[in-house]
Amino acid sequence: MFSHIMLGANDVAESKVFYDAILGALGHKPGVIDDKGRCFYFTEAGIFALSKPINGEVACHGNGSTVGFAASSPELADAWYAAGLANGGITCEDPPGIRSGGGRQLYLAYLRDPSGNKVCALHRVV
Repeated sequence: MFSHIMLGANDVAESKVFYDAILGALGHKPGVIDDKGRCFYFTEAGIFALSKPINGEVACHGNGSTVGFAASSPELADAWYAAGLANGGITCEDPPGIRSGGGRQLYLAYLRDPSGNKVCALHRVV
């Protein structure tokens, strides 16, 4: 459904360290910095990118917004969470674990990145 997601970052280099760690825990390659200072993570499913806001203002999180990354197991979601905490992430919401709703069970782990964006690792239990 999506071609790409780009998040604002106040310090792209600092955010790259965080995202290299959490996305690396899920098996993705490190981000690539382009000639404009943006960072891109390329996958067959789409592109995730980080950029300073082009209007020159401070990057800020979207209230009510979350970017979710697929985890193939609860253990990978936990590794994602630990990598994020060790690399500048801040915990938010409940600790990683199973949440039920709408007849589904999801294993979720939430963090805030160095710019305050809310991100999540999600594993569909069944």
